[in-house]
Amino acid sequence: MARRVRNSRAWHYVLSGVRRDADSRVVALASGAHGWAYDSDGQHSDSDSEPEFPSLSPSIPTAIPVTGESYCNCENQNEAPYCSNLHAIHRIKDCQCGEEDEYFDWVWDDMTKSTATLLSCDNRKVNFHMDYSCGTAAIRGDKELAEGQHFWEIKMTSPVYGTDMMVGIGTSEVNLDKYRHTFCSLLGKDEDSWGLSYTGLLHHKGDRVNFSTRFGQGSIIGVHLDTWHGTLTFFKNRKCIGVAATRLQNKRFYPMVCSTAAKSSMKVIRSCASHTSLQYLCCYRLRQLLPDCMDTLEVLPLPPGLKQVLHNKLGWVLNMNCGSVPPSPAPSSGSDSDSSCSSEAEACRRKRCRRT
Repeated sequence: MARRVRNSRAWHYVLSGVRRDADSRVVALASGAHGWAYDSDGQHSDSDSEPEFPSLSPSIPTAIPVTGESYCNCENQNEAPYCSNLHAIHRIKDCQCGEEDEYFDWVWDDMTKSTATLLSCDNRKVNFHMDYSCGTAAIRGDKELAEGQHFWEIKMTSPVYGTDMMVGIGTSEVNLDKYRHTFCSLLGKDEDSWGLSYTGLLHHKGDRVNFSTRFGQGSIIGVHLDTWHGTLTFFKNRKCIGVAATRLQNKRFYPMVCSTAAKSSMKVIRSCASHTSLQYLCCYRLRQLLPDCMDTLEVLPLPPGLKQVLHNKLGWVLNMNCGSVPPSPAPSSGSDSDSSCSSEAEACRRKRCRRT
């Protein structure tokens, strides 16, 4: 008698039901037990899934949502109460803190995304794995980032947990649906992409380095791609956390995000672009000189008309906190945390001397 082939779709539903029952039991015991055997995502995978980074410390991927890294102090962002199902944590009212922009240079591309994604909010919010997760889903922006300055912010609008949730960039060569049956850190697995994980690890070419502290629900992750200088810089909650990559000139990138967590979501709350002009460089330098001012334009003795023009064209530059960039890891002698600013000022003075 021939053996009947197992129906993988049917087994998905069976396993998802078993997992929901397990979630209920785990939540009931969570308050009294700290160590329990559970899949890092609270997810199940197909037979072709492979464990990602088996030597990685178990404290990094977690089924418990990361909290305490929110941009604001809203109660619904800082607390993550458990319910009967870990994947059904919902908020009564979404936090709108930090979402002031009305114009967006780009949004998510509905034509270039993984199958396990769904767009909403005028294609600014991407929802991953609406029912359950069996791998990694990703999406990219609908506009290629050409020459100039590009800045965007991604807000974590759901609990952040699982194998990985990432923000970064990649070229058109990145296959967004390649790991739909594998839990992994998709951005940064190859040389065509860079990704910042919620665990604080920066990924590129399959390598990982410690780059930041963790971020969780309510965190705002900013990305600045400077094609003039060829640098990629990350921000967390509107404070610079460092330069992630250099020598990116003459390359074409798209903004990208990915997630392995079921019922997770991210939202574009800002996407700006401008040419690398003298006006931009002046505004960027002003922001470096006044890092503690919430609104640089308010403290500058400028005519009201000029203030309005700068606010409309380069307001994002004057708002980004670029004065807290960590010192370069390269060895230096007698330099303090402001060495990058002082060296830049000296370079400017030398250039002026050569021109006079």
